[in-house]
Amino acid sequence: MGEPLVGIIMGSSSDWDTMRHAADTLTELGVAHETKIVSAHRTPKRLYDYAHSAKQRGLKLIIAGAGGAAHLPGMTASMTSLPVLGVPVETQALKGMDSLLSIVQMPAGVPVGTLAIGKAGAINAALLAAAMLANGDEALAGRLDAWREKQTGAVAEAPE
Repeated sequence: MGEPLVGIIMGSSSDWDTMRHAADTLTELGVAHETKIVSAHRTPKRLYDYAHSAKQRGLKLIIAGAGGAAHLPGMTASMTSLPVLGVPVETQALKGMDSLLSIVQMPAGVPVGTLAIGKAGAINAALLAAAMLANGDEALAGRLDAWREKQTGAVAEAPE
């Protein structure tokens, strides 16, 4: 698939259960991506280095998934001019509402496109990333259209 265009980062390895759906969707669409564990709290230097080098390394956008305090998407967005899509990961204590509110409630000037909690959010983050990239890539636009047609075709017209 070539050099990665999308970075998928997550706060811990336990977030992979959710974020793998973003990676799988991008793979299905033929979008080159990378996956990394980058914790805003436990590996702040790794986060700093990742966010500051992303654009120079050829990334076009970043999907950041985190649970709980969920500072990863916002902190990433504060350190790069690339678009950042935030995926709230479901938590035990508050079922991901804590993650959602942390990611969505950003101060003016530090935008994070926030998706749904969990698997649906991860898949939609990948689809949104692909749609953004497809603006300048006709082949990807065609693959995205085909993905959507396949999804539509999988819906029955009547109950069985």
